[in-house]
Amino acid sequence: MTTIPQVARAMREILTTTADAAAHATRFVQRTSPLGGATFTQTLVFGFLGNPQASLEELTQTAATLGVEISPQALDQRFTMAAATCVKQVLDAALTRVITADPVAIPLLARFTAVAVQDSSTIVLPDALAAVWQGCGGSTPESTSAALKLQVRLDMRTGCLAVQFQDGRASDRTAQLPGPLPAGALRLADLGYWSLEALQALAQQGVFWLSRLQLQTAVYNAAGDRQELLAFLDASPTDTVEHQVTLGRDQRVPARLLAIRVPQDVAAARRRRLRAAAQKKGRQVSAVRLALAAWSVLVTTFHRITW
Repeated sequence: MTTIPQVARAMREILTTTADAAAHATRFVQRTSPLGGATFTQTLVFGFLGNPQASLEELTQTAATLGVEISPQALDQRFTMAAATCVKQVLDAALTRVITADPVAIPLLARFTAVAVQDSSTIVLPDALAAVWQGCGGSTPESTSAALKLQVRLDMRTGCLAVQFQDGRASDRTAQLPGPLPAGALRLADLGYWSLEALQALAQQGVFWLSRLQLQTAVYNAAGDRQELLAFLDASPTDTVEHQVTLGRDQRVPARLLAIRVPQDVAAARRRRLRAAAQKKGRQVSAVRLALAAWSVLVTTFHRITW
């Protein structure tokens, strides 16, 4: 079982022994110095943990609490490529240090060997780092020259975390997180990861998946006839729909389609968001898309989910 002392021991080793080893390996430290790999890394971690916008003066105050007296100018001079490489090695070591808990005893999750939730987050970086981590270009907060995307997969049963770094401009569909999911696992991911080829590969590996339906995807009924999605849903005499379908004009990926009609206020809120997003791009929302806002539509390969 994972305990706070276990995590503390792991982080203590990473921020001391591992950091010092990384400093020597990257030649950030070439001779004995009070500001070695451990104290430099701790200064940044603790300093920015206390204030993500910490100034040089504030960072030197953090260093002082660690027993290192250094001026803001001297600290500024230590921010070199070797320093960046050193901190990157420490971060890599922290991410690869596997700390898990015993599988939780929640019956729903216990049906699977793992329950992997996958998502990403983008961090805007200074433009000077565009050659290292490419953003999408432009000058808006959402579209900058330099950005870093963190791909994360969390196992809800054990707390095991897999992380991958990408350029900020990279598509979520290109994520290649370390370690394949075991057979019998369930993957949950949003539409940014939608790829029929990837979903088909997961099924072939014995991995279940659950996703919202990408509404432009061709849907075929059990007889192989293509269905117009809105008519397919509206034909249901109840507010819930459940059908075996295949997805994709070429791929024909087998799946179970689950849909439920949402309350009117939820549908109205969705339509407002759709119109606002379209207006921002100078477009209009189709009548079909607005009508589909009345439904939540999921597809999965797991056959024991019930409403």
